[in-house]
Amino acid sequence: MSLPPCPKCNSEYVYQDQSNLVCPECAYEWNPNEVNEDDLIQVKDANGALLADGDKVTVIKDLKIKGSSQVIKIGTKALVRRVLDKKDHELDCKVDGVGEMMVTAKFVKKA
Repeated sequence: MSLPPCPKCNSEYVYQDQSNLVCPECAYEWNPNEVNEDDLIQVKDANGALLADGDKVTVIKDLKIKGSSQVIKIGTKALVRRVLDKKDHELDCKVDGVGEMMVTAKFVKKA
């Protein structure tokens, strides 16, 4: 039986203690059947709307692609595949005409 990694430190050494899961590295305990508001990733676009997996977004300014001479033009549509908990580039998107890439949420708006 495979247990999910720890939501706090992403440790894979999680064990079950009755109905709770326990992380031995950071001592975090949680019930996998309960969803806490604090554990949910909340990423907002340029207008303050919450973004979720599967949302369609529009780029609000020209974005240079790192390591390339290509530019994502303003108004380009993208599909959010995953919302990640990262410092930059929170959105894993499929951008029209460019392909898959990571995008910072503050440069898009919900379509």
